[in-house]
Amino acid sequence: CKFLLILVTEFFGILGAVILGFGVWILADRSSFISVLQTSSSSLKVGACVFIGVGAVTMFMGFLGCIGAIKEVRCLLGLYFAFLLLILIVQVAAGVLFYFNMGKVSIPLLIRDYKDSHEDRLQEAWDYVQAQVKCCGWVSFYNWTDNAELMNRTNVTYPCSCEDRSEADDDSFLVRKGFCEAFDSNRTESGNSPEYWPVYREGCMKRVQAWLQENVGIILGVCVGVAVIELLGMLLSICLCRHVHSEDYSKVPKY
Repeated sequence: CKFLLILVTEFFGILGAVILGFGVWILADRSSFISVLQTSSSSLKVGACVFIGVGAVTMFMGFLGCIGAIKEVRCLLGLYFAFLLLILIVQVAAGVLFYFNMGKVSIPLLIRDYKDSHEDRLQEAWDYVQAQVKCCGWVSFYNWTDNAELMNRTNVTYPCSCEDRSEADDDSFLVRKGFCEAFDSNRTESGNSPEYWPVYREGCMKRVQAWLQENVGIILGVCVGVAVIELLGMLLSICLCRHVHSEDYSKVPKY
């Protein structure tokens, strides 16, 4: 019981470092879809801060539990149990918060307010997503018709990062930003019609949903695995605490 608990506490020390690093990555990352999510939704920022707090507390908790198990200190074992219970509750709350706020991400507003030749971290992140995921818009490329600056162009103009490069030989191209013009000699009418845009037709939402469906088993497996280990740590701490109490009681002199 004692040595198994020591192994569990060491695992939580490593787990805490991973969780803390994940939270810092969410806040610091500037070139992925996570950047778009956490910038356009304050609740996701809160979730990232929760991850950082949980990671720091988990590392401290692992150290606390390890000392308590080695020295067999009931007070530290009790604190370890309480911290484990608190961490489990906070992790569930953070997961629920993230899940119910995914639908509030304002990607369509980002597309509507997108400005050509404008240096903006959020716009750059969205350009990166469209180019790397090979998608255009959120639901479909027609989301870009809500952008007044784009649709007021007289020539065929489209988002550069949406350009369909599926036929290109080189995949390691730099992400293009802003709006690009396409010249079609066969086109007779004027105006910027999206039907003539040489862009990906599929929206990014479908790609994101497909990624989640492909990896949902891994995500759930990791979450369930961590929860099981947390429950195991709680049971072992109670077991060792009762064992220490029994030993202390047996050492009491009897007259």
